[in-house]
Amino acid sequence: MNFTRWSARLPGTQRRAAARRTGLGISPAQRGEGSVPAARGEFGRCPESLPDVPALDDFSVREILGDLPALVALVHGPEHRVAYVNDAYAAAFGPRPAGSAAADVCPELTELGLLPLMDQVLRSGKSRTVKSRKVRGGGSYTVTCLPAESPKEGGGVLVFAADVTDHAEAAERLRASERRHRETAVTLQRSLLPQELEQPDDLRIAATYQPGGTDAAVGGDWYDVITLGAGRTALVIGDVMGRGVRAAAVMGQLRTAVRAYARLDLPPHEVLQLLDGLAAEIDASQIATCVYAVHDPNEGRLVYASAGHLPIMVRDADGTVRRAEEPTGPPLGTGGWLHSSGVIALPPGSSAVLYTDGLIERRGEDIDEGVAALERALSGATGTPQVVCDRLIRSLGVTAEHDDDVAVLVVQHPTRTGPSAELFHNAGLELLGGIEAAPRARAFASGVLASWRFSPELHDLGVLAASELVANSLQHGTPPMRLGLRRTDRRLIIEVTDGDDHLPRRRRAETEDEAGRGISIVATIASSWGSRRTPGGGKAVWCEFALPAA
Repeated sequence: MNFTRWSARLPGTQRRAAARRTGLGISPAQRGEGSVPAARGEFGRCPESLPDVPALDDFSVREILGDLPALVALVHGPEHRVAYVNDAYAAAFGPRPAGSAAADVCPELTELGLLPLMDQVLRSGKSRTVKSRKVRGGGSYTVTCLPAESPKEGGGVLVFAADVTDHAEAAERLRASERRHRETAVTLQRSLLPQELEQPDDLRIAATYQPGGTDAAVGGDWYDVITLGAGRTALVIGDVMGRGVRAAAVMGQLRTAVRAYARLDLPPHEVLQLLDGLAAEIDASQIATCVYAVHDPNEGRLVYASAGHLPIMVRDADGTVRRAEEPTGPPLGTGGWLHSSGVIALPPGSSAVLYTDGLIERRGEDIDEGVAALERALSGATGTPQVVCDRLIRSLGVTAEHDDDVAVLVVQHPTRTGPSAELFHNAGLELLGGIEAAPRARAFASGVLASWRFSPELHDLGVLAASELVANSLQHGTPPMRLGLRRTDRRLIIEVTDGDDHLPRRRRAETEDEAGRGISIVATIASSWGSRRTPGGGKAVWCEFALPAA
């Protein structure tokens, strides 16, 4: 019901409204004339007289201040001479003699940093407040200083302090808990990252991980370097979207899975396809981005696949910076996408940079601006991989208080000249098939290994391994077939490729078997061996011999 409309119908209502409009007063008796008794009984009648209310001066302010649980002190004049302290103040800090300068008899005011504040209040006449200041005894106080007028010249300041020790200790316990939680996450994060990066023969690699500042929870940034065999190297960097221990734990599971999938020596897009399904199984609410790239020294390029991650940057020897373009698929864990691989050249003298978004992303800025800033910084970054890492971190303004994790992986393909170049050699022979292929392969391998001045023992083992791999390819493979030999400063690599995608496996040959011993012989005499499918439907079978240290 609309009370205003209903009450307007009561007798006398119009007269009272007219009186208000004309400013005429109406006596209480007149206000009662013509009113409905029921209505007057319902709403009550205004008393004709009100009881007297004591004035503020009638109250004992001293008693009120004395009984307050808060600490109260009144000081006077520019020297802040003590005029009064209440019982709570005296109980906390002891009695203070009246008339003494606060700087001399109130050390707690100095500890709380109030004396300069009291000067400001006295000069400006405006109150000031400081929160949760701690004194030497361990208590914490929130203090308000108010100007107080005085009949004497000089004015005064009223100091009102509320004890917030319990709140301050609770806040400190909370901060300590958050620090422990963050330290746990950082420790977990660092323990899950590679403690020492693998250093391939043909590349120079360095990486940097920097957690966010104390106000930023640890994220799931990660990187890895995986030696695949036959001189090939997998490079990985990723970022789990999230913060804290959970993100670090998911990151650790993904990194472990990448290493396991890398051992299968699959193409980059197939590795990401497997990771995509695994990420959804680990935690459907956690989405991760990742780049997986493979470097083959015989090809001088990176074959890569990206799941929602930022593009790889490559700096050529002349300072030109190139950006890896498509293909880029959605982040891991989204499902329903077929990833594909791309290629970017990495010739001698060039450097590749893989990084997470914490390096370039800034609040209020478009991420393309950050990518452009990284390109400019990389174009002038020279030196060792670790020097380049440090220069990029500094150039992009990443400090210890950065609001996000940062991971950077720098890969250099060095140009070798002089004595260093003499340690790296390649040789290859196309196998045309027929009964003469095996003898030609043995003769070729023997001549190459002799020219590389290997010891007689290593020479004979290399020729035997090449012969067995070629024989296996001639028997089970299809053209085109090729024998390749590669020497680095640390190993001898022998590899045979053919057009059949059936991968060999090591098996135990029985005494009466006439075949099946070739791979077993290679696995026995070599340091390591393996096989992989090649683009176009073929395969490569390889083995390595570790060279003695110089």
